[in-house]
Amino acid sequence: MALAIFDLDETLIHGDCASLWSEHMVRLGWVDGESFLRRDREMMEAYNKGEMAMEDYMAFSLEPVAGRTLEELAHLVEPWVEDVIEPIIFGDACHCIAEHRKQGDRVLIISASGTHLVGPIAARLGVDEYLAIELEAINGVYTGNTHGVLTYREGKVARLLEWLDQEQENLEDASFYSDSRNDLPLLLKVDHPKAVNPDPVLRAHAEQHGWPILAWK
Repeated sequence: MALAIFDLDETLIHGDCASLWSEHMVRLGWVDGESFLRRDREMMEAYNKGEMAMEDYMAFSLEPVAGRTLEELAHLVEPWVEDVIEPIIFGDACHCIAEHRKQGDRVLIISASGTHLVGPIAARLGVDEYLAIELEAINGVYTGNTHGVLTYREGKVARLLEWLDQEQENLEDASFYSDSRNDLPLLLKVDHPKAVNPDPVLRAHAEQHGWPILAWK
């Protein structure tokens, strides 16, 4: 049994769940729509260039969540996943996950989005195990802060190595599927890196090193 590791945003789904949730928070009336979405777009553009500080993005995007209970958020996220996320799940991604399961591989999602979004989306994909950015909650209420190492760039590697130790697992014959240059630190750690609908930097790297380039729909 080997590990089959998947990025989430723009890899398993055709979109970024954090930005899509930002749009939903506008619909909920939690934020000022124009200024909030403008700032979200600016920060995501920096992400796509490999220049974003994830700590800054999480502080920004979690501000409207601060003071809300875990139950309140879960109640709102579940139908959002059904209405917004399910239609943009790549069919090829589902087939790939199913194929790894047939081979007896252990499937893990590791994402630079928050657990409040990644957990329900993973469940919809039928994936039980995931690593994502952990949100701080005190007495069942979100503080708007994160805790622990953020699963972003080298942080994905750090969190995965910690998980491997806890689970008594290893990266022998492991695969990792991602679309983003930001995941190069982890792609370089596995035996079978896979570039899925890659951005220009990842595509160039994959071509140079002979990595498979997958076009998922």
